[in-house]
This record gives sequence, structure tokens and C-alpha cells, in this order.
Amino acid sequence: MTIHSRIRLSVLALTVVLGLVGVQLTAQNAPPVQRVDISGDWQVVTQEDTPNYAPGPELGDYAGLPINENSRQKAISWDASSLSQPERQTQTHPAQYIGNNRGPARISKILEPVTQRHIGYALAGGFGRADRIVWVDGRPHPSEYSEHTWSGYSTGAWEDGVFVITTTHLKTGFIRRNGAYTSPYAKMVEHYFRTGDDIAVFIWIDDPLTLDEPMVRTYMLRWNPAGNTQAGGVFESVDELGDKPLGWVPFFTLGTRHTEYADRFKIPFEATLGGAETLYPEYQLKLQELMKQQPTARPAGR
Repeated sequence: MTIHSRIRLSVLALTVVLGLVGVQLTAQNAPPVQRVDISGDWQVVTQEDTPNYAPGPELGDYAGLPINENSRQKAISWDASSLSQPERQTQTHPAQYIGNNRGPARISKILEPVTQRHIGYALAGGFGRADRIVWVDGRPHPSEYSEHTWSGYSTGAWEDGVFVITTTHLKTGFIRRNGAYTSPYAKMVEHYFRTGDDIAVFIWIDDPLTLDEPMVRTYMLRWNPAGNTQAGGVFESVDELGDKPLGWVPFFTLGTRHTEYADRFKIPFEATLGGAETLYPEYQLKLQELMKQQPTARPAGR
């Protein structure tokens, strides 16, 4: 080997070493991830959208939901009595419902047994032990052909001090208690903004099959150290349908018009059907035109 070849090899080796040192220095100088802990016992504070939480939305009230024809048809035909079927009585609430309506009562850290490294959060759900696991150790979501469950598959990460949960692999499930639902292709993203003893939760759910636009919900969690949340009780299936035959499925026939909500509040029936346009302030102008087209009620006795 000539002297020139040795010099070239030495320069190449020095370049590689300096490059590695530079990478290491860059990694050491990178700003640390700003983490905010969300573990603890929490109480949902329902200061907004109260009817959606309790007593729940009325039959036929889909205003303000960006549902499309697919979701609307299923919602109109859905009968809450179906939850009295033996196979449904012990069914847990789906994550896309519990996530945007109730929130977790208890959030616990999951630590790797040997190293005690933080690898996830366990979110204790409400009705039906709607528990969820949120992995924070960087693992990817599984294949789209993997199993879909009521809880879905969730991963979390911190973005500028906000804890963000991404959930996929959800089963078909309702998002409101009057039948609006999402398909197995839905994706849910939750943002946890913690300030002291409060967490503001911002959620959006997107679904190409049932929603024209992402559905957005917000609610508040307040630290509740005296909550001492316990595991849910054991369910037992009983006969709630009386004289109905085994396998009977409650439903409303296609073409049903749930007009009770519109009649009660004296608003146009069209406005109760939801859709992306009902989310925006500009819809008030269309609502005013629809109100003008409403038939004038005749005085009693004439």
C-alpha cells in the first residue's frame, strides 16, 4: 500500500469518527421531550354539551354530527332495546363512545417489570370494564388485517407537552346513544392538555365510511385523589325482553321518521338529520329559511 493510499484511508477513518461524534453531540444537545403525566383518579366535569352525557341525546337528534347517509340510515333503524339482548347485556362500551362521552375514571402507569421503564398507560373504563391500554414505548400499530376490538389499539406520545393518543383497530360501534356509529375503518385521536389538577381533552374521530368530516368532542377531567376507582362488577345476563323469542332483534324499519325531537322543539325536521353543514354557524341562515317554510300551526278550536 502506497503512502497516498494510507493517507486517504486515514482521512476517511477520521471523517467517519468525526461524523459519529457529531451525531452523538447532536443527540446529546437535542431538547428533552416535554412530558406531562396523566396518571391518577379523575372525575369528568360536564360543563358543556351536557345532554350528550346525561340523560343522553334524544331519539332522532343528529344535529351537529357530521354523519353521512350510511351512518344516518343505521342510526334511524337502531333501537336501544337491542342492548337488552342476552348477547349484548355484557357488552362493553366501545372506545369511540366512552372516549368522547365519559373519559377514564382512573389512569395508571404501566412499568416494565425489570427495568421499571414506563411503557404505557392503563385507562380504566366505565360500563362493561371498557378498559384500554395506551403504549408509549414507540411500538407501531399492527397490520390493518389484525383483530379489531371494542377498545381498539392505542399508542401515545408527547407533542409539545401535550399527550396525544392515536387509536385504530376499532370494531363497529356507536358514538352516541341514539345510534350514530363508526365503522372498523375509524381512527380516533385524543389530546390531553394538563394544567395543574385539570385536563382538557380534545378528541376527533375520522371515518371514511360514516363521517363526512371528523367528529370533534371536548370535555374536562379533574383530579380526584379520593375517587379510589374500583374494578367494575361482574355482569350477569338475564331475560330483559319478556315474551320476545330467542334471537329477536329490536329495530326500526327503513323509512322511519323520528320526528319527536323536531316536534318538541318546533324546529324543521331536516335540521335534526345532521350532516357536516349543521356544524357551522352559517347553517343558521339555512335554518331561518327552513323555519319560514314550516306550516303555520292553526289555533285550537278552529
